[in-house]
Amino acid sequence: MNTTQGHNGHEPGKTPGKAALASWIGSVLEYYDFFIYGTAAALVFGKVFFPESDPATGTLLSFATYGVGYVARPIGAFFMGHIGDKYGRKRVLVLTVSLMGTATFLVGCLPSYDSIGIWAPILLVCLRLLQGFSASGEQSGANSLSLEHAPEHRRGYFTSFTLGGTQAGLIIATAIFLPIGAMPEDQLLSWGWRIPFWLSAIVVAVALVIRRKLEEPPAFREEAAEAAIENIPTAALFRDHWPAVLRIALAAIASTVSTIFAVYALSFAVDTQGLDKTTMLWVAIVTNVVALTFSIPPGKSKAHTWSYFGQAYL
Repeated sequence: MNTTQGHNGHEPGKTPGKAALASWIGSVLEYYDFFIYGTAAALVFGKVFFPESDPATGTLLSFATYGVGYVARPIGAFFMGHIGDKYGRKRVLVLTVSLMGTATFLVGCLPSYDSIGIWAPILLVCLRLLQGFSASGEQSGANSLSLEHAPEHRRGYFTSFTLGGTQAGLIIATAIFLPIGAMPEDQLLSWGWRIPFWLSAIVVAVALVIRRKLEEPPAFREEAAEAAIENIPTAALFRDHWPAVLRIALAAIASTVSTIFAVYALSFAVDTQGLDKTTMLWVAIVTNVVALTFSIPPGKSKAHTWSYFGQAYL
């Protein structure tokens, strides 16, 4: 028997269930914020922030503001990754959810183009850049935290729940827009679309409570104690691990599938084909529920998994 293991079968200081659950919930909350922007971009932003353009151009400009968030993500990754490596996973995860929640809440407070003119879309783009900057450290930081807390033979299992959280965030963000999208258009464009963004205040509060209870994994504490953390880890990353970086970059292209469906397909179906908004929102919800259901990894039953996570907090 391995004497270094604790009473629960894991190494002392490691809490894989707690770390995975906190990462899952944090990702749900973080990507709720990230994806409500996409739904609003498809349904209302063209009319609220680009009313002077024809409908097609307004939609394209609205999508452009959505896309800048993805431009900011690799830039933010250099900063967030370094903060996580040098100062701890917990700190960067608290930072990411705070930035995301603040940016999302402020989007809901923005005046329309009719109120302040060109400054409205400019401020919208700035806040979207802040969202992208924040999201850059969320999934990687949560994955790192879960992986470093997990036992060696179950790293893939515990780390997989972070991605499940992003899928759940997309479902919740879409569901929030079901009653909003059914509102009369004048109410939807004036104040209704703001409600999902204002709800991010609750997102921030919940996520901060959860993530402040996290502990840094033993691997990080050991490296910090030995001052073994490189000052510029990015240089070592591209020098020693560039094949892995290339594989990850290519694999990340797969995420464009959900983005295209969640944003462009919704706009195309509603604005171009004249389909009902509520129907299309339900299509997105059902497909992502199916995807989330089958994304829970094999090897443990779903009941056992959630029971395990519950015991982690006892």
